[in-house]
Amino acid sequence: MAGLVDLVQTLTSPHPLDRYLELVRPALTVRDLRAEVTRVRRSVPGSVTLTLRPPRRWAGHRAGQFIQIGVVIDGVKHTRCYSPIDPQSPRRRSLELTVKAHPGGLVSQYLYRHAAPGMVVDLAPAAGTFALPDPRPDALVLISGGSGITPVLSMLRTLDAEDYPGRLVFLHYAKSPEAVPHRGELDAIAERHSNFRIVLSYPSLGRAESAGEAQWSCDGPPPAGHFDYDAFERIAPWFAGAQTYVCGPASLMDAVRRVYEAEQLDGRLHTEEFTVVPGQKHAGNIRGGPAGNIGGGPAGNIGGEHAGNMGGSGAEGTTVFSASGVRADNAGASLLEQAEFAGLTPVYGCRMGICLSCTSIKRSGCTRNLRTGELDSDPDQPIQLCINAAVGDVDIEI
Repeated sequence: MAGLVDLVQTLTSPHPLDRYLELVRPALTVRDLRAEVTRVRRSVPGSVTLTLRPPRRWAGHRAGQFIQIGVVIDGVKHTRCYSPIDPQSPRRRSLELTVKAHPGGLVSQYLYRHAAPGMVVDLAPAAGTFALPDPRPDALVLISGGSGITPVLSMLRTLDAEDYPGRLVFLHYAKSPEAVPHRGELDAIAERHSNFRIVLSYPSLGRAESAGEAQWSCDGPPPAGHFDYDAFERIAPWFAGAQTYVCGPASLMDAVRRVYEAEQLDGRLHTEEFTVVPGQKHAGNIRGGPAGNIGGGPAGNIGGEHAGNMGGSGAEGTTVFSASGVRADNAGASLLEQAEFAGLTPVYGCRMGICLSCTSIKRSGCTRNLRTGELDSDPDQPIQLCINAAVGDVDIEI
């Protein structure tokens, strides 16, 4: 079959076969992955849930992983990363995404306003290491804030479908009860499993509640404020023996890390951050929208565009984009932004260091990882443009 496709590709050159097939049916391709939107729901204010039908060769996803989807807006394709909320299943022939429409998010706003059945989007295979372990541990803690609920909800749905017998706590932080997606399903899951405890906390309202019909039964009040050790221990006093998965704004992640580091439990903590590095211009909505102060205190912008300048004052040197013959003074921004400011259009996806779409070769010079601060001066190294900035003179092959 592959040989036949290659032959037809040769006959249709210079255009790939998929460009002809998509004229007949946009979702019909042999090389590219495409998915068709079959259902659209807007049940939570500011969010949209899409059901997609992927092609037969779709390999599925592990609970917690993310996918990239591509959407054409005004003739330009934009790619973003979202986590499916479906339970893990190799035989599943649908994908469900819940997208929070951020006020500055180009793709999220477009999907929220215009997504309809029949719409076709580009699709990439599932990726990411934030996923349920196999075999399942005896105890699990799931923590999320704002739009970070999506990968964690996939995990919860998977454990529900498997009738997971271990102890499980799911703690979610939101602005209000109305902002919790799939609330009815959370209640139903809590009622089906006596070993599951689902707690919803609304720090800005100073209140919290348990999903389902179960009443709060721990000593002391429910955790109505930001994440802290005392409240967490009331919910899951056995957390030291559990595997913990957290996705949410930076403030929540930091608060959870402090607890686990203090207890020397770093190896049991697994995290997925969806906060865009400050200053990633035109970053779009990556698994999230504005979460404000959710879970761990002041969070700043989450998954948003126009977040300010990643770089700092005092940047020096020249960035050379050698494959294009373009030179630009180093402004301290990410190399992706530097390239765009210079009029180039490098390939990118998530703009937050996850999807690897913007990876290019650094021929020479020193770069700084904007997430970790780590410096890299080795020549001829692949680097991610979106999370690295030049330190002095740098040559990038784009």
